[in-house]
Amino acid sequence: MDKKLALAALIGTLSITPVSAKEFQDHTSMMNHGDGHLMDMDGGMVMGQNADTLPGGCDKIAATKEITIHAGHKYAEKFPGTMYAFDQQEFQFEPCTKLTVHFINDDEIRHQWMMHGLPKYLYPKGMFHLEVSGPGKVSGTLILPPGDKTYLVHCDIAQHMEKGMKAQLKVGKGAEDLPSIPGVTTSVFPDDYSGKPYVAEEIAAEAATITPATDSTATPTTSAAPDAETDTGLSGTTIIGLAIGFLIAPSLAKKYKGMSPGEIVASMIETATGLISSAVKLVSSLFKKPADKKATSK
Repeated sequence: MDKKLALAALIGTLSITPVSAKEFQDHTSMMNHGDGHLMDMDGGMVMGQNADTLPGGCDKIAATKEITIHAGHKYAEKFPGTMYAFDQQEFQFEPCTKLTVHFINDDEIRHQWMMHGLPKYLYPKGMFHLEVSGPGKVSGTLILPPGDKTYLVHCDIAQHMEKGMKAQLKVGKGAEDLPSIPGVTTSVFPDDYSGKPYVAEEIAAEAATITPATDSTATPTTSAAPDAETDTGLSGTTIIGLAIGFLIAPSLAKKYKGMSPGEIVASMIETATGLISSAVKLVSSLFKKPADKKATSK
């Protein structure tokens, strides 16, 4: 009987003993897999590290900086409706800065600090990536490109960015702010606890029905006959284009200095893609504003 009581007491003690927390690990001894990719067996990872090669357009390292970023559930407490967050949501550095990032995970799960949109000829997949599984620290270095641009920083683990783990890093003056940065910019899809049906589909449907106003009384115009300037092959548009080309040629030469033809083409495609994306966002915002006003007036 005594043995049974002792066994029951032991089982009860084990059942209420809390699970020990994971120990904090400083991931400093990682294996280099090439192309700036380092990792270890304990859940530490660095991808896209570049501490030596200057991006095209950078003549020298403009500054050397270090930052420490924490990630965890407790940093989301000040942002209602979020679950995870970084302790900082916005960063700004001058172009061509050599930046070392110390990333500390304060949770017992996996978190990342991933920066997108970097030049792909230098950073594989166009990203710089730090990752820690469980409590720990990992550090990595990159050299920021020239120019004024805003880069997305987030955790790519499923639903972590959507639940608040998102920030932006501005180089130079930066470009436009990114949406849904906690504490910095408004959410694209704000949480709605009113109990009313979700109206996003209605707004989108109304925006799709908006057509440019036409004036039925307008008199059709006829194309004018070519003038003497057009006959010579040098139109006003051509002259303006040549003037702009001469003005921007020195800055383009500096930007692409030291880059191979392939790298130049890749950089130009990346720039064109960014311009097209900005134009699409601008057009979308123009159609969205009338719909938003109509929705709020109901």
